[in-house]
Amino acid sequence: MSMQPKGSGEIPAETVRVARAAFPKGSLAIRVRDELGPLFTDGEFADLFPARGKPAWSPGRLALVLVLQFVEGLTDRQAAEAVRARIDFKYALALDLADPGFDFSVLSEFRDRLVEADAGRRVLDGILVAAREKGLLKTTGRARTDSTHVLSAARELCWLEMVAETLRSALNELALADPDWLVEVAEPDWFRHYATRAEDSRFPKARTKRDEVGLRIGRDGTRLLEAVLAADAPDGLRSLDTVEILRQMWVQHFHLVEGEVRRRDPKDRPPGAMRLVTPYDPDARGSVKRDTLWDGYKVHVTETCEPDAPNLITNMATTVATTPDSVMSEEIHTGLAERECLPGEHWVDAGYPTAAQVVAARTEHGIDLQGPMAANTAVSARGPYGQDAFRIDWDNQRVTCPNGVTSTQWHHRHSQQGLPVIRVRFNPADCRPCPQLRACVSSPKAERRSLNLRHRDEHEVVQAARREQQTDAWKDRYKIRAGVEGTISQGVGRCGLRRSRYRGLAKTSLQHQLTGAAINLARIDAHLTDTPRARTRTSHFAALRPAELTLDGAK
Repeated sequence: MSMQPKGSGEIPAETVRVARAAFPKGSLAIRVRDELGPLFTDGEFADLFPARGKPAWSPGRLALVLVLQFVEGLTDRQAAEAVRARIDFKYALALDLADPGFDFSVLSEFRDRLVEADAGRRVLDGILVAAREKGLLKTTGRARTDSTHVLSAARELCWLEMVAETLRSALNELALADPDWLVEVAEPDWFRHYATRAEDSRFPKARTKRDEVGLRIGRDGTRLLEAVLAADAPDGLRSLDTVEILRQMWVQHFHLVEGEVRRRDPKDRPPGAMRLVTPYDPDARGSVKRDTLWDGYKVHVTETCEPDAPNLITNMATTVATTPDSVMSEEIHTGLAERECLPGEHWVDAGYPTAAQVVAARTEHGIDLQGPMAANTAVSARGPYGQDAFRIDWDNQRVTCPNGVTSTQWHHRHSQQGLPVIRVRFNPADCRPCPQLRACVSSPKAERRSLNLRHRDEHEVVQAARREQQTDAWKDRYKIRAGVEGTISQGVGRCGLRRSRYRGLAKTSLQHQLTGAAINLARIDAHLTDTPRARTRTSHFAALRPAELTLDGAK
């Protein structure tokens, strides 16, 4: 299909007349169209379509349909039906009342085009551009960010189901790619064990029997891999996606011991960031955060938080579940910079700020990254001889201990995590006779004190942040961050934020861009109708708490 730019155009007069009569107070779709105008044009998506071919349905309108679909939680069939039958949708899309719309499969095809071109951000950007032009988006003040888990669309599998389904999936694709070759390679028992889904099988309950089934699956998969990777195997089989997933899964769970297939010990398996959890979503990873265990992804939501404007989502960043929050600040700030949405203050929880991230945010983007800095939990950091008790002379590269002894070594090194540090050591001849040596060092056999320091700018940032965060004024300012949890709650309740509709990181990321755009439309509509923001829910009993009591009950 080809794209022939048409633009959204003017709303037909008859559509306007009927919509005004049917919705005298308006609706979200009507109010958003009246306030923001056409949000997308066909030209914005011209690169997604070939120059020649059958004309496609307007991509600018399709982009708006996707957003409205997420606003109302519609399926593809329901969204296509709404375009055909609902007057307010026709008004927002500037369609004639008699326009028949499109087949629901067009939405899936358009999403695929957005994913292939990594163009999902254009949808969220279109909403932000229109909001900025109307004065609804203010980005120079404060913003806040938080993350939440996202479950994979593929269901959770037990170990036997996972390896069996991995092998079955590979056999199905090989049967489609080269059936004659597979008939010659397949063992007769394979048709009995892998012709149907693993969930339809009844695995034995006894542990020893289950182990035997697992080893049998391991041997069969190893046999298939050997055949596919053999020199005389047909070209192209080894490059099939399911064959590569089979190879990775088998490396993850099996190995050869004296020529026999054995199950790997959990300690010998790859780290979580590389470990597959299902053959049907190879991008998904397993992770844990406090009491939450999940297979899938993680999404980071950033929004503005100004009292005189709607709180609009300015960035949605999707990662695999194992990516820590502490490495995301730079990526989030880069995304905000590209959208011209950089805030002056960025409020986050304790998972995000590190000394390096705070310094980088300030020097590269002019952002004051605010969040609780982790306390120094090292044994050597506490007590009268803790690290903070040592005086650092950065210019002369010396450190003086509380007893007045000066260090003799100052070297630039890297920590176990690969981070640049400064390693400071004292002379054993000075430390050994000191009566406070055992209180100063953590090792019972150490004969001198040593320190690992961050570089000066990072060290000073951490020290200043820890002092400031002990004040009541900072704690009161930090309350602004909690509001982003309400945004996540709205995303979960309205758009299913915590469960991916699609498989794969790219499609899940598109879902989150559409979710951000949908929440923004809902919030702009709430702003236009003066709908008050929801209050934090308080239980009936908690509401009876006397004002003079604190949360822990102490007066």
